[in-house]
Amino acid sequence: MQPNMQTSPSSTGRVGNNWQVWWKLTRPHTLTAAFVPVLLGTALAIHQTTIHLGLFVAMLIASLLIQAATNMFNEYYDFKRGLDNEHSVGIGGAIVREGIKPKTVLSLAFGLYGISLLLGVYICMSTSWWLAIVGLICMAAGYFYTGGPLPIAYTPFGEIVAGLFMGMLIILISFYIQVGTVSTTSVLVSIPIAVLVGAILLANNIRDLDGDKEFGRKTLAILLGRQGAIKLLAGMFLVSYIWVFVLILTGVTSPWLAIVLLSMPKPIKATKGFIGKTVPMQMMPAMQATAQTNTIFGFLLSVGLFLGYFL
Repeated sequence: MQPNMQTSPSSTGRVGNNWQVWWKLTRPHTLTAAFVPVLLGTALAIHQTTIHLGLFVAMLIASLLIQAATNMFNEYYDFKRGLDNEHSVGIGGAIVREGIKPKTVLSLAFGLYGISLLLGVYICMSTSWWLAIVGLICMAAGYFYTGGPLPIAYTPFGEIVAGLFMGMLIILISFYIQVGTVSTTSVLVSIPIAVLVGAILLANNIRDLDGDKEFGRKTLAILLGRQGAIKLLAGMFLVSYIWVFVLILTGVTSPWLAIVLLSMPKPIKATKGFIGKTVPMQMMPAMQATAQTNTIFGFLLSVGLFLGYFL
């Protein structure tokens, strides 16, 4: 089906069949926030059961689609509320820069949700229908992050909601569909990823602090101030690494999880990249490093779990 589009002075000749526009609309740099938890939950499960490949793939695709749809809801509602314009920093703003019709973006987001629901039915049929309630709550959180009368993104709770639903819950669901239960270890291992997913949102809000303040948002970054938010971001990075080593020292997890130390250059780069910066474009590398921290940290955590099982 050919997507409907409209042209604008800023986008004439750049839309049409340009797949890169549609790829950017999903905000691919955020999709690791969905991929990493599924991989980690599965890595935890391998210690207790044989992995069901079909359930793993279904969960992975559903999580990626929900994350992409959430990004599209963000795109749509930022446009409707006037937050996006042709000079907006970042890969958002496809509506104002690329001429994509707002209704097309919204319809596509709901379409991705529909596919996710079908995958959810398969997962529930293979495991438990109680997961349907959890899945619907996760989807609602994705929509109401920027949709509804009081978007979560406009409050100080965005980081907490993102960390809980896109970090911890995805890990626990991925673990549950393989094992049939949730263990204390799976909960404890999910916490640093929840923190790092929240850090991605905090980094985004640090970059957009001035603009968000003008539009009346009350994000955590605005309440803390730029310097306070940067300190919190650094603290979130630190807590994530300390948490893993506490789990190792207490015998909860394998010493192989210490491999996460290989990812430390990224959070250091992210923190330094925000210090002394006030121009959004100057903070883009720091934002990217924050997202990469979650990706590399979570991937290495999964590798550590696999090594602990096979070696």
